[in-house]
Amino acid sequence: MPALDLSLLRDVYAVCRYPAGSPAKAPSPGSFSLLVQAAEETTLVCPLDQAPSGAEIDAGWRCFRIGQSFDFSVPGILASVLAPLAQAGIGIFATSTFSTDYVLVKAGDARKAVAALEEAGHRVGRQT
Repeated sequence: MPALDLSLLRDVYAVCRYPAGSPAKAPSPGSFSLLVQAAEETTLVCPLDQAPSGAEIDAGWRCFRIGQSFDFSVPGILASVLAPLAQAGIGIFATSTFSTDYVLVKAGDARKAVAALEEAGHRVGRQT
């Protein structure tokens, strides 16, 4: 698996949950946000300062963005990031877009995550 370029995004994020069918407003555009509406719940990931008051909120997440884009047929890209984090005992929240992947870790684990990723051969920069 190739070494990946990851960016640690600047914001602190919240993972928010609404009951199924609840309306959820998308956050203001920025570095990253996510809105998923599934049969069992609606999940919103947004900068902590945009977390809605009416949702269950798990606050204090930092977000890594994989810098490269790979064809869908390339196996193991996300696994190459998740395995070192799992070996370091770091819990994650992962998601993907059409072009890349995002991995969130609790803010208190961010430094440990950077060290684990770099030890695995990945390059981690910080968004400015």
